[in-house]
Amino acid sequence: MAKGRGDDVSAPVIEVTSASVTYTIRHGRINSLKETAINFFKQESSDIEVNALRDISFTLNPGEVMAIVGANGAGKSTLLKLLARVLPPTDGRVIVRGSVAPMIELGAGFNPELSGFENIILYGVLLGRTTHEMKENAPRIAGWAGLSEYIQLPVRTYSSGMLARLAFSIATDVASDLILIDEVLSVGDADFQRKSKERMRTLIQSNSAAILVTHDMSAAREIATRGIWLDHGRLMKIGEINEVIDAYLKA
Repeated sequence: MAKGRGDDVSAPVIEVTSASVTYTIRHGRINSLKETAINFFKQESSDIEVNALRDISFTLNPGEVMAIVGANGAGKSTLLKLLARVLPPTDGRVIVRGSVAPMIELGAGFNPELSGFENIILYGVLLGRTTHEMKENAPRIAGWAGLSEYIQLPVRTYSSGMLARLAFSIATDVASDLILIDEVLSVGDADFQRKSKERMRTLIQSNSAAILVTHDMSAAREIATRGIWLDHGRLMKIGEINEVIDAYLKA
């Protein structure tokens, strides 16, 4: 459920209370009508339930940066999708207040046949900004991404690094109440990584809150103040970032 920041700027940007996400996977294949009838009368099912997240609770305040760590399949991306308002919880409650800049799959909203300029407008509108605003800001966005000379070309001609730079530049051009980052700070060349980290610090200083999912523990220690360790959908530890990372690495 999304709520505006309104006048209560001291309220948490994120409130997650006992949130769980369960998927049902259709498993196996019934080969005959006889097997179907037998399973029906036995009340057996070949479906499998997967608990992607189990009873997760935490809050995040303005200006805080939280890193989510854990092995592949721990539930990190599922949690980001909850916070991005893409996926509802199966149980529990998720409240996100204010505007959100999701950097989960950079360039996922691009149209490959449109130019970079046209995609700046399209991507910005998908993030809730106006067409007029995006047209005005397009030269600055392209310049920061280092793509001014390519901005009239269709993005299907762009490399993956160029797409990442353009998407990051659009998403972070205006400060949002919440920034969601999934491995974004590890893409691109060294110069892009340096610029993106500097921009992240600027946004955080403007009181934006951020959630960072990364396998780069050095980046997490450098940028985040708090951490969450997930394992198979369970919250193993939450607290100061170095304590969380140390516990995760020891495990």
